[in-house]
Amino acid sequence: MTRVRHPYLDHPTPIAFAHRGGSADGIENTAAAFGRAAAAGFRYFETDVHTTVDGRLVAFHDSTLDRVTDSVGRIADLPWAEVRQARVAGREPLPLFEELLEAFPEARWNVDLKAESALVPLVELIRRTDAWDRVCVGSFSEARVARAAKLAGPRLATSYGVRGVAALRLRSLGLPVPLRRGAVCAQVPEAQSGIPVVDRRFVETAHALGLQVHVWTINDPDRMTKLLDLGVDGIMTDHLETLRKVLTDRGTGF
Repeated sequence: MTRVRHPYLDHPTPIAFAHRGGSADGIENTAAAFGRAAAAGFRYFETDVHTTVDGRLVAFHDSTLDRVTDSVGRIADLPWAEVRQARVAGREPLPLFEELLEAFPEARWNVDLKAESALVPLVELIRRTDAWDRVCVGSFSEARVARAAKLAGPRLATSYGVRGVAALRLRSLGLPVPLRRGAVCAQVPEAQSGIPVVDRRFVETAHALGLQVHVWTINDPDRMTKLLDLGVDGIMTDHLETLRKVLTDRGTGF
């Protein structure tokens, strides 16, 4: 078990993350999805944030409404009054991230900053609600996460972006490349473009630096087991019951 570097990670590992609330049935990133995950015993949720044209912070993965809702258009170009009318899978409304923080006070949130416009509103929301111990901020953009960390200060938990993960991978291969200070975890795919990212050296290097390793998005029980055997600290999944069964069968708790 790795040394906890932030209260966000103050939980026995491995951590089970409900990816978008568990998106296997198509109602991803909705209050209904997260409610179902909470009822199944999950306490760590993964979500994404965008801002509307009037600055409201929406929990939603895509930049447009087109793929999973009955509406169309770029969220950044639409007011919240219009976005709130959209229904995921034709039935579930999109939530504001602030509403999710209020609705699930015991949950901890892994938040992917999907847009630069969401950076300041997210940090301001975390500060206003004193949710420092409940939110970890990540992004594919290392620069965006670094800007969030600089704006918020050391109370904000962050993960590495693509550049930081690449640097950590090179570290695991023995190359003395620099890493951004202040991150508490590396959240990574199992492989990228067919090239393995997570192996024993990667996990051991991260642990030696006091970092947890969380892997996304794993839905197959055999792959979950392989990663847990390597010592990863968390798994994100769309298939909640599959991960729950794997962890329960291993006797690691849930």
